[in-house]
Order: sequence, then structure tokens, then C-alpha cells
Amino acid sequence: MSLYVALQMDPIENVSIDADSTFRIGLEAEARGHRLFQYTVDQLRYDEGRVIARGRPVTLRRKQGDHVTFGDWAEVELTEFDVVWLRQDPPFDMGYVTSTHLLDRVHPGTLVVNDPFWVRNCPEKLMVLDFPDLTPPTMIARDPAAFRAFRQRHGEIIVKPLYGNGGAGVFHLKPGDPNLSSLLETFAGMNREPMIAQKYLAKVTEGDKRIILVDGEPVGAINRVPLEGEARSNMHVGGRAEQIGLTEREYEICKRIGPVLREKGLIFTGIDVIDGWLTEINVTSPTGIQELERFDGINAAEAMWEAIERRVAEKA
Repeated sequence: MSLYVALQMDPIENVSIDADSTFRIGLEAEARGHRLFQYTVDQLRYDEGRVIARGRPVTLRRKQGDHVTFGDWAEVELTEFDVVWLRQDPPFDMGYVTSTHLLDRVHPGTLVVNDPFWVRNCPEKLMVLDFPDLTPPTMIARDPAAFRAFRQRHGEIIVKPLYGNGGAGVFHLKPGDPNLSSLLETFAGMNREPMIAQKYLAKVTEGDKRIILVDGEPVGAINRVPLEGEARSNMHVGGRAEQIGLTEREYEICKRIGPVLREKGLIFTGIDVIDGWLTEINVTSPTGIQELERFDGINAAEAMWEAIERRVAEKA
């Protein structure tokens, strides 16, 4: 089966070929005989009943400094593709949301991965609310008094933007920290969105585990360890990736959420677990598959393409 595949992503010429998950997905697609076309979200448009992307065919190779060859610029209706990968990085703002609305207009005739309806309706820090018994104490609010009361109940807390990514804007606040009100005022001055607070999990210093699920099934995990003196373990801010397996508790978490992910067409997800507690379900642009492959030899990209090819064959 040869598929025509579009990658909706950030500029592919700028990616890290040893870390970027979309690059690895593209390499696996080529190995399976699929053709690739890449465009950025600013080149996606709805035009008199058609959803069109302006981009270029690409050929990829794992060669530092020479990892992509571009074909000629072209405008292609998304209905001409068999598969579109929704892979641009957050922030999950209205531009991101609008792209999911446009992709809704071609899915499922053209298979969009992950399903844009559920990407829009299951942002990373909100989907966990469906599983309150699996998560640490969590609050979403704008009222400063509510945050003070939450900290009074739980002592040390983490406060972060509800639609942020990559560890940006994450604060660890201890009891009595005088900066809480100022922090909330700063965020309120930037936008009208609520913030999210969670009870601080002290074992985050031992790592924040990223578990990769493909079509609702766990395929492996990596541990992300924060730098000394740092509250954030995200690799974007210097977290160190380590090899690690899954615990019985983590398999239980995956068993609970896996069927929901599969039902919603969320083929590639990455969940974050700290000390046995689910903190995020990443569905927009999860990462970690290259590190997993280096540590354990697990080819998550292959598993994704097998799931995608089954879906395409089923609707043919």
C-alpha cells in the first residue's frame, strides 16, 4: 500500500533529526513506500469550498545538515491526500483551533492524525479531568483567592498556563511564597485564560515519565529528569532523557485511558506520569519516540503506520 501523505508541521528544514518525532514518522513513511508533502499551518486555507495547502514534496534522510530535499512549490487540495498528519507544535491558541476546524472538513475522507475534532476537544491539560482518580489534586481557575485556598489545602503546588507547552511558564510555589499573587496578576495581564494548579509531586526530581501510546496501547516509556534545582523536566528546558520501563500502576493507567484514546482516533499520544499520577495527556504534537527507539529499540513510528494503514484499508 502506497499512500500520499501530508505533514502539517513547523518548518522541516529546522528540525533536530535526532529528536523530532515528526521527522522520524516521515522517515518511516518513506521506508514503507509512502510519498511525502510538507506544509506549514500558515499555508493552509479554506477557499470557496476547498481546503488547500501550499507546500512542497519532500524526501528525507538521516544526514545532519542535509536531511531534506524539497520539490517544487505546489497547491494541493487536502482531499487528494490519503493521510494528513496534524503535527505543528503548540501553543494551543485560536490559530491552532482554527486549523482543526479546517481539517475537520476533509476528515475522515482524508484520514487526519490525530483526529482534529478530538485534538480540539482534548487539550493536554484538560483531558486528564476525565480521570480524577488517576491525577494529583488539580484546579483550573482565574480567581486568585481560589489559588490561595488550593495552596492552603495542598502546601507546595505547581501553577502553569492551561494551554502552554514545553515547560514554559511552569512555577513551583511553596507554602508562604509571596509571589503567588504577582504571578497570577502577570498571567491575567497577558490573556483571559484560566490557569491550572496541581499539587506538587516531590518525586518529580526522580523523573517525569513520558509513556508513548499508539492507538491506545502503551509501546514504551522514557524518563525525563530535571536539572538540579529545576522544577521542570521537559527536554525543551534541559531535562535529561533516561531509559526506563513501566510499572504495574502505569499499565493500569494505560488500560483505563487506552480505549478512550482509540475511540477518539488519537493514534499517537504521550502521557506524562509522575510517581504514579497522571498529569497530562498530550495529543497535539507528542514527542519522545526517537529517544524510546534509541533506548529500547522500539519503533513506535512503525506501529503508528501499521495502525494508519489498517484504517485506510478499512475505509477503502
